[in-house]
Amino acid sequence: MEVHPAVTAALERLGAEYEVLPCDPELADTLRFCEAYGFALEDSANTILVASKRPPGRLAACVVLASTRLDVNHSVKAHLGVRRLSFASPETTLEVTGMEIGGVTPFGLGAELPVLIDSRVPTRERVVVGAGTRTAKIRCRPDVLTRLPSAEVVEGLAFVP
Repeated sequence: MEVHPAVTAALERLGAEYEVLPCDPELADTLRFCEAYGFALEDSANTILVASKRPPGRLAACVVLASTRLDVNHSVKAHLGVRRLSFASPETTLEVTGMEIGGVTPFGLGAELPVLIDSRVPTRERVVVGAGTRTAKIRCRPDVLTRLPSAEVVEGLAFVP
């Protein structure tokens, strides 16, 4: 069970109480993790990197409950003030965050990268997020996410499918 060193450092800087949960790397994708380890989708949050195409170069990490879908075409696009936006590729995600899909977390990202948190996330008692690797997850109170220096809670960032 391994946690990305930048993630551990960020959690310590925040003085966060958290629990490290071991994860089989084959089960790191959220749906499979929740099914295998008995967590509700509503108590698990995905961190998704988005990248603008027009204008190019705007990035943001978006945190949404696994029971919802990121509204990339409306809410996120409008919030970032861009005309065209898409999910970042796995290669771009790894390059920007240093983390693989299935392990991406808002902890340990550079302060210059905005972290947009859907308003449903802070309503949960605890959430499970990535640990920066595919071999572990972090469970913490959602207020830890909102204390990140570049975090912003956004109403309507995601929708229930």
